[in-house]
Parts: sequence; C-alpha cells; structure tokens
Amino acid sequence: MSALRVRVGIVAGAILLASVSGALAQGSPTIEAIRARGELICGVAGTSPLFSFPDSQGVMRGLDADSCRAVAAAILGDAQKVKFVPATPESRFPLLQSGQVDMLYRSTTWSLGREANLGAMFASVNFYDGTGFLVKATLGVKSAKDIDGAAVCISPGGGTELVVEDFFRSNKMKYTPILIKDLQEVQRAYLSGRCDVYASDMSALAGFRYQQGDKASDHILLSETISKEPLGAMVRKGDDKFFDAVRWTFFAQVAAEEQGITAANVDDALKSQVPEVRRLMGLEGDLGKALGLDNKWAFNVIKQVGNYGEMWDRDITPYGVPRGINKLWKAGGLQFAPPIR
Repeated sequence: MSALRVRVGIVAGAILLASVSGALAQGSPTIEAIRARGELICGVAGTSPLFSFPDSQGVMRGLDADSCRAVAAAILGDAQKVKFVPATPESRFPLLQSGQVDMLYRSTTWSLGREANLGAMFASVNFYDGTGFLVKATLGVKSAKDIDGAAVCISPGGGTELVVEDFFRSNKMKYTPILIKDLQEVQRAYLSGRCDVYASDMSALAGFRYQQGDKASDHILLSETISKEPLGAMVRKGDDKFFDAVRWTFFAQVAAEEQGITAANVDDALKSQVPEVRRLMGLEGDLGKALGLDNKWAFNVIKQVGNYGEMWDRDITPYGVPRGINKLWKAGGLQFAPPIR
C-alpha cells in the first residue's frame, strides 16, 4: 500500500471518528424540552382499563400509564411528572408527529408500515398481544371459523379493521363490518345485539368480558388469535437519545425482574456485589450518563414504578388476563432485556 493510500485512509478514518463522536455528543431535543417544562407529555388511550383508564379519583391507571411514569422517573427523577393526553386511533399519530406529545404509549402495534411511513420508531414492546373475537355464549360458536356471515363490531382507524378483513378474505368467509369510532359505543352495540361479534385485541376483549361481572360467562372469548400485535412505546425519528432513554427504561424494568429487584427491595440492591445489578443501580459504568440521564435513572424507575412483573401484577392480573408469552424468557415467554453493560 502506498504512503498516499495510508494517509488517505487515516484522514478518512479520522473524519468518520469525528462524525461518530459528534453524533454521540449531541443531546436530545426531546429530553431537553421535557426537562425545561418539568413534565413528560405522554399520549395514551385513556379508555382501556388494562392500559390507561382514570380511576375514581381521576388518576390514570394501567400498564401504558405506568410505562409513561417509568420514563418520567428516568428523565426527571419523578414518576408523577407526567401529563396524560388522550389519543384516539385517528389522532394518535398526528399528535406525535406534530410534537403535541413527546411519545405514545397507547396500545399501538409495531408494524413495518407505521415505522416506515409515519416518521416514528417503536422503542419497546410492553405487551405482546393479538386480535381475537368475543361472541355471546347463546350463539353456540366454538371457533372463529364458525362466524361466517356475522356482523362484526370494530373500532376503525387501527390495525384491527385490516386484520379482520384479511382473516375473512383468506378464509373465504363473509362478514358485515359495523364500524364505530367511540369505544364505549362499540361495546354497547355488541351488548345490544347490533352485532354478533366484537373484534379487538385479546387483552381488550378479556378486560371487557371481566367488566361484565356476574354476566362474564355470557360471553365467550374464542381461542384463536388471528394476528401478531406487539404493543409498545412509539417516539419520533431523529432523536436517538430519547429513543435510547425510552427503550432502556423498559429494559431496566425487565432486567430488574430478572434479578429479583422490586420497589420494596431496590434499596438493598445498592449494596449488591453482582456486576449487572451494580451497573443497573448506577454504581458502576456511568451508563446513565451514556443515555443522557442521571446514573440513578434505573433506581428511580424501579423505586417509584417497580419492575415489569410488578406493573403486570398491578395493572393486568386483576382483569384475569394470563401473562402467557409476556412472561420472562426464563419462564418461556418473550420478555428479556439485553445485557446492561
């Protein structure tokens, strides 16, 4: 190799290193805006008891709501510094794209089309779900293949409408879609008999069935799951540091469950000699600083919101929904955290 080629290679390498170093040194406009206003603005459904629904005191509860709180704890050190903005299937993406919300935790499915066309990225999956069907027990239906010719209640504007259409078309079955925007109106239409079948995510259907109380057994949740619906956090493209902060906040909660660290015993974890626990607690590695956060970011998340399993037990278990594939990988599920190092 000539001396000229060596010099050109060195110069090119230096330019590449400088550009990478510059990118790493850049901060996050979104994190800076959150800190300046003193709160995270998080778009949520606000209508789903499992994911986001106000309690009797007006406090937003559910897995998505708590996931928003975890991000606030990581960035601001205070899980309560969250403003929840209701986001409908039609408004959720414009709210994110326009900057009216910092992020979405709105039971939104990760798909190629959404990530490629909407200028957004999915940072985490806090619930692996799938589309299913709820039917009245009096119909005597045992399988989704038995609902040929049915009237199906669907909330439009999301992926469910397309999934249901694909299911009936691929199985050469017919149906009449009853499209109603308002979730409560959809549910009332199903209960009143306007439609034979209610189609939605299995989690939503299970929660709705549970809410029927003594009449829950009047409704059958068919066993078939007709789609893959990984639900999670959605952020705008172009702010890698914020994406990293949101993604690793969730991973920290999963890692804490893997290590048996809970909100109740996280103070004891500060005395641990286990290397990964020490890095998670901010005692070694400066990983918080690498994310643009305080080194106690994960400690704050776990102390104030809990690990992933604690969120599940608090927000999902009461509705009778089994954890299933949302178990940790060690228990045969899909949830795992990459190495904290």
